[in-house]
Amino acid sequence: MSKKKQEKRKTDKEQVDQAAVNGGRDKAGSERQDETAGQQGTKDSAADSDPQTDEIAVYQERIETLESQLDESRDKFLRLFSEFDNFRKRVGKERIELAKTAAESVITALLPVLDDLERASQVKSRDELGADDGVQLIFNKFKSILRQKGVEEVPAQGQAFDTDYHEAITHVPASDDQQKGMVVEEVQKGYMLNGKVIRFARVVVAN
Repeated sequence: MSKKKQEKRKTDKEQVDQAAVNGGRDKAGSERQDETAGQQGTKDSAADSDPQTDEIAVYQERIETLESQLDESRDKFLRLFSEFDNFRKRVGKERIELAKTAAESVITALLPVLDDLERASQVKSRDELGADDGVQLIFNKFKSILRQKGVEEVPAQGQAFDTDYHEAITHVPASDDQQKGMVVEEVQKGYMLNGKVIRFARVVVAN
């Protein structure tokens, strides 16, 4: 074999070997690219799913917050409604009481006149203070008008002493045990206006 043929064969072999090496490199590179692409695809898929999960969690937290705020607002509304209802009832009651006792000061000022008429009506003789049947008539009419307006006498004589209705001006010894704590004398009548005491009965109490 000539020297030229040997050199040519050697060259062809080197080219074949180089082509095989290059082919192996290309295949390995392609495999690495495919693996990298697969990994990147997995990462991209995971990346695509994470924001959705986070968004759901945010919405759930927001819903819980709104539900809590709704419950708090409902409780506040119920408390305010209850307070307003109590206020409305209290104002209505006060208005009724005011209507009943609106003339209290006027009637209280007239009570001394009623006292004088009562004393005059008890005079038996015409010569004493000029009392007559006319005075008794006026006295009865005056008492009737006051009664129509809600004025009542406070029971005192022979009643058990009660600080809600009576004012003790003095005390006397009781004649027996049954008389203890009882009103034995009424010095000045007491009066109520629609159930409210506007003047206490001034009394003497046995002890």
